[in-house]
Amino acid sequence: MKKAYLLLADGTLFEGKACGYEGQSIGEVVFNTGMAGYQEVLTDPSYYGQVVTMTYPLVGNYGINFEDYESHKSWVSGFIMRDICQYPSNWRSRHTLDHYLKSQKVVGLYGIDTRQLTRILRNNGVMNGIIYTEGYEPDEAAKQAMQEYLVKNAVKTVTSTQESICKADGETRYHIALLDFGVKYNIERELQSRGCEVTVLPGDSDPQEILSGNFDGVMLTNGPGDPAENVQIVANLNVLVESGIPIFGICLGHQLMALAIGAKTEKMRFGHRGVNHPVKDIDLDRTYITSQNHGYAVVKDSVDPAVARVRYVNLNDGSVEGIEHINRPVFTVQFHPEVCPGPMDTSFLFDKFLENIDKAKEGAPVCR
Repeated sequence: MKKAYLLLADGTLFEGKACGYEGQSIGEVVFNTGMAGYQEVLTDPSYYGQVVTMTYPLVGNYGINFEDYESHKSWVSGFIMRDICQYPSNWRSRHTLDHYLKSQKVVGLYGIDTRQLTRILRNNGVMNGIIYTEGYEPDEAAKQAMQEYLVKNAVKTVTSTQESICKADGETRYHIALLDFGVKYNIERELQSRGCEVTVLPGDSDPQEILSGNFDGVMLTNGPGDPAENVQIVANLNVLVESGIPIFGICLGHQLMALAIGAKTEKMRFGHRGVNHPVKDIDLDRTYITSQNHGYAVVKDSVDPAVARVRYVNLNDGSVEGIEHINRPVFTVQFHPEVCPGPMDTSFLFDKFLENIDKAKEGAPVCR
């Protein structure tokens, strides 16, 4: 069994065992606290440029199946575990996790103390690192590249440049424009199951073309990277907001919309990545358990109360988890209401989006 290593930007070196693809990869080292959902993590475009550490000690026990992909490939720069299961047991399993990592050329590492690594990232913040297999030791140039590494042009890298159409399940009730910043398949599935024909458009699509496309509403997807990097997309969203078309944004879509209405975003110390984050609905005084994956957040005090209001907050750190526009049928959430394997506490937000579309057609006030 070959050895594998993780070298952090602060000089900390972890030695473990190799799995997946043999090689070397640079990325931003982050951690995910979910007990399940590793296939969704691997195929979520929002993890582009990141070396993901799973804090749950055993990963791979139910294998890889053909149904739970969130995109057509893996986007992570590396994958770290305490232990990897080589003999999965699940009726849907088709491959081992190790086989999938090899097929996707993802360098894997297991057999290290992931608790210690997580503590380092929590105390010092996420940092860059090099994950490599024995025989692929980094030279000084690679170490310098690791120190200078930034996740850049992330949305352009992970999104499609062509339009595609997803038919509704059954009778078509709505036609939705889905702006792809790094879309997960389950967003499409949630809309289709509610009678929506979904047209997936490039994230930087011309807003006038969208408005002339006879769409009932616009959905903004998740995605990777620094939201402030997407200057043109932010300007486009401002045009869509002023048009009055109903809009629902998730994750990066939430952050981009916040920028479009004049708010600011900031990088978090270690972000939110997991399936157990408590979020409070301020209006209903109700708490939901949510799935999240983001390293940036909307600055709470930057949201102009004359334009929008903060509707949802994170109960762990008080960060902004959702906003609602005061005068337009526009709302966004930082968490993932569409997520699989769960929790599904907030999937009703898709229904709220469609209710806003119905009310917009009737000229009635938006759904709060």
